[in-house]
Amino acid sequence: MIRRRWLGAATLAAFAVLLLVAGAALRPLAVGADSTAAPLLDSTETGFVQDMIAHHNQALLLVQRLDGGADPAVRALAQQIADTQRTEIGMMLGWLRMARLAVTNPHPMAWMHAEADHEHYATAGHATMPGMASQDELDALGAARGAEAATGFLRLMQRHHYGGIQMAQAADRRLNGGMVEQIARDMISTQGQEVGLIGLLLSREQAPR
Repeated sequence: MIRRRWLGAATLAAFAVLLLVAGAALRPLAVGADSTAAPLLDSTETGFVQDMIAHHNQALLLVQRLDGGADPAVRALAQQIADTQRTEIGMMLGWLRMARLAVTNPHPMAWMHAEADHEHYATAGHATMPGMASQDELDALGAARGAEAATGFLRLMQRHHYGGIQMAQAADRRLNGGMVEQIARDMISTQGQEVGLIGLLLSREQAPR
């Protein structure tokens, strides 16, 4: 099941890149040789993609810090999350490279907040990105073993997914079509399902033994 899901995500990634390439190639024909071509990604799309790459990268770090001796069901979920988010990172990196844009957002989360908050969000960095774990939390997860590691991972990933969903919902509200909005909606659906599974696993891990 996980392999089929990964292949489906990989197919979507390839299709999305193909659409962007085709759109970039055909745009001069549509607007005329003397017109200025529209950017591949607007400011909201760019900010969301840049920030979500950073967000996904921490999800991969959470998976890496999970003890190999933790509950097999938790480790299976962790691998599923890692496979999905690696595919999405590859897709988003492809969009940024095609648009010749930086991978790192110089003003993290500014796209998601009011203009009045721009200076604060431009300087605060990942501390303002919803759902992100602190360095102390990452260190504690890396040191945990067995059931403690499983529970710690699930709690951090649950919060991390809630933050990712919040970001994706904000992008969905601000965009009007296109592949970036579609990937945001896919993230809302996929991570929402995984949050449900995390809740079930947490209940099992915390049940009296």
